[in-house]
Amino acid sequence: QVQLVESGGGLVQAGGSLRLSCAASVRTFSSVAMGWFRQAPGKEREFVAAISWSGEDAYYADSVKGRFTISRDNANNTAYLQMNSLKPEDTALYYCAARLGALGPNINSLADYYYWGQGTQVTVSS
Repeated sequence: QVQLVESGGGLVQAGGSLRLSCAASVRTFSSVAMGWFRQAPGKEREFVAAISWSGEDAYYADSVKGRFTISRDNANNTAYLQMNSLKPEDTALYYCAARLGALGPNINSLADYYYWGQGTQVTVSS
């Protein structure tokens, strides 16, 4: 079992930055692949970023590439999403997700992740 708790959301002006954290309760965090998704009001949940268990491989949605960075600290069982140059369209509830072992074949699919946090709200004002 993996329990995930997100934090770090808030209200920020366009152009600003936020860092989201995802604390995982799991015996061996280094064997868990992690992802970040987001869901805006009235829209489907969408892929944002994913990182392999080792941290060596990272993947991003085109909409955030070059602005967001996913990382992890296996010693502290935490994954991060650094968000820079935020835009109003980044406003959403952000979820972290996890799957045991390697990233799945469809890293941008919700079905590839078995564990989910409750989400943290990010609001970007114009």
